[in-house]
Formats: sequence, structure tokens, C-alpha cells
Amino acid sequence: MYEFLTGTIAAVHTDYIVVAVQGIGYKVIVPNPYRFAVGAKDVTVYVDQIIRDNIGITLYGFADLDEKVMFQHLISVTGIGPKSALAILATGDAAALVQAIQENDLKYLTKFPGIGKKSAQQIILQLADRLTPTGKPALTVKTVADPAAVNDSPALRDALAALRTLGYSDKDVVRIAKALRQEEAHSTDDYIRLGLKLLTQP
Repeated sequence: MYEFLTGTIAAVHTDYIVVAVQGIGYKVIVPNPYRFAVGAKDVTVYVDQIIRDNIGITLYGFADLDEKVMFQHLISVTGIGPKSALAILATGDAAALVQAIQENDLKYLTKFPGIGKKSAQQIILQLADRLTPTGKPALTVKTVADPAAVNDSPALRDALAALRTLGYSDKDVVRIAKALRQEEAHSTDDYIRLGLKLLTQP
């Protein structure tokens, strides 16, 4: 599974970009393609790969890891698919989005394409307790000491940091880290998905 692509922006279209990496052009669907400039080199696009039987493999891309993790959280909400999640990320300010979720602001959430009152209520119900009030906090978060972390892979370290940016406490992250170290995950995406599953279990 791809974690990110670093290359040249070969093309910008209305709903996707093409990232050229070592002679291969990757079609990546992004929230706002016009944030990327054609010809820009050494651009890193964080990607989430979704496989569907009737469509195949689709790459969704994001300008930073926080945006990618927010996308993953949004599509974890019942009734919210990638298209709706991208629409929210494309037209909304991250901090304002988090504030709206935490303040039960249905009016703000229903302004996004494809998000009705029922979907907005579901977003609030499932995400209100997971997000930090600042929207996109830095990934360098002070953490609870965990001696075992010294041997963690870069992918696992990035995943644990991403979970903290979503508002999970250091105590909870350290608690599930032991279980994640036993998993055969190979990318940050894999660890994030497994971590979210563990954190949301009763």
C-alpha cells in the first residue's frame, strides 16, 4: 500500500492531479487540485488507497498528513464516502470544521455538498470526541514515555503521532501501541486503521 508519493506535478485537472514518479504518472484524486502547481518538483502527496470491486484501485491524495488523517476519520463515519469527505475538505477550513463538530453546528456542516442533516448529525456523533479543538495540531506532540517506542518503525511512529493529532490521549495511544507492534502492518495507513479500530472498541 502506498503511503505517499514524491515527484513532479505533471497535470492538474478539475478533480485530480497526476504525479510523475520515476517515469510513471499516478492519477490522484484530491480535495482541491488547484493547490498544486503544474511542473512543481519534489512535491510530496500523502495518499490513501481504496480498493473497490466495481472500480478497482483509487488513490486519494492530500497536501499533508493531518488532512489525510481527517479524510480517514470522515470516511469512517456511517454514510460518508470518499466523495463527501473530499467535498468537506475542499471547501472547509480544518479548524472551523473541528469547531463545528464539537459545537454541534449542523448549519455549518450541512453547507457541504452531499451532507444533509442526518449525515451531519452522524459526523458529530462519531467524531466529536476524537478531534482536537485546534483542527490541525503539529505532529510533534509531547508524549507519555514509552520505552518500547525506541524500536518502532517510522511507519508506526507516524501513525501513533497521527492518532495523537486526532485528540486521543497519550495514555490511550501508548496502551494500543503494544498491540500494534504485534501486527504485520507495513505502512502508516495500515497502522492508523488498526489503531482507530482498537481505540473505538468498547
